[in-house]
Amino acid sequence: MPSALTTPPTIPAGTLCAGPQPVLVAAGDLLLRPWQHADVPAFLAAYDDPAIQRWHTRRPSSADDVRAWFAEYRLDWAQERGAHWAVTSGGAVLGRIAVRGMDLADGVAGCAYWVVPAARGAGVAARALTTVTAWALGEAGFHRLELDHSTRNQASCRVATRAGFLLEGTKRSAAVHADGRHDMHLHARIRAGAQHPAAG
Repeated sequence: MPSALTTPPTIPAGTLCAGPQPVLVAAGDLLLRPWQHADVPAFLAAYDDPAIQRWHTRRPSSADDVRAWFAEYRLDWAQERGAHWAVTSGGAVLGRIAVRGMDLADGVAGCAYWVVPAARGAGVAARALTTVTAWALGEAGFHRLELDHSTRNQASCRVATRAGFLLEGTKRSAAVHADGRHDMHLHARIRAGAQHPAAG
C-alpha cells in the first residue's frame, strides 16, 4: 500500500497540468515556447554540433526520433514531470531549456539547456535560464532548482553563475561522457524568502 506524505506537498498534484505549458518572454526579445512540429529540422541539426554532442550523450539520430522526443515533452507536461521550451528569437530556434525531474511534493526540479553555435556569446542561455527560474520559483511554486554540468564545461558553469545558481559542490565521477567519467558541479537556486529551521 503506498505510503502517505506526512507534510503537505509544495505543489499540489494537478496544479501545473491544469493549464497549457506557458510561453515565457525573456530579455533581449527571446521567446521561450513549447516545441512545435516545424522545429524538428532545427532541433535535429543542433545535435550535429560537436560541443552539444560532447556534453549530451543522449541525442536523436533522425527526424522520427525528434518527433518522438517532442511527444515525450508533451507527455512530461501532462504528467507534471517536466517542461521543455524552444528558445527562439524572430522565429529562429536558438536553443533548448528544460525544467525536468519535477518532484512536486518536495518542490525540487532540475534544469538543462543548450544553445546553437550561432547564438553563443550573447547571453542567450543565461537569459533563458533566468526567465525559466523566475517562472519555476515564482508562478509554478517550486522551492529549489538544481543543475549540474561537467567540471570541464566552463561555459555551462558561467551560465549557471550568471543566472544566480550558487555552486554547492562537486559530485565525483557522477556522469559518463564520450571520453569517460566526469566529475560534475552541482549548482542550485532557492526560492527568495524561503525559511529554514534553525540548526539544532
